[in-house]
Amino acid sequence: MLAKMTSKNQLTLPKSVMQAVGAAEYFDVETRAGQIILTPVRIQRGDAVRAKLAELDLTEVDIANAVDWARATAAAPALAAEPVAPYRVTKP
Repeated sequence: MLAKMTSKNQLTLPKSVMQAVGAAEYFDVETRAGQIILTPVRIQRGDAVRAKLAELDLTEVDIANAVDWARATAAAPALAAEPVAPYRVTKP
């Protein structure tokens, strides 16, 4: 299937392609081995996110605590349960 690029670097995706991937307003664009890869991205609007948080009964304090926990975990990773044997240098 062909799609022609306009003078403004715009493409119109064929209807059959859009029907195959579903309606999307935004696409993640990347290049790989000389190909252009378009991946549909569903962006959730702020109202949808707030509605989901309300549905889960999460408060701003819950979110702040979760962010603090995640940042603390990333900053101080857990140590391995078993010590690693020291590197030994052998002479030939």
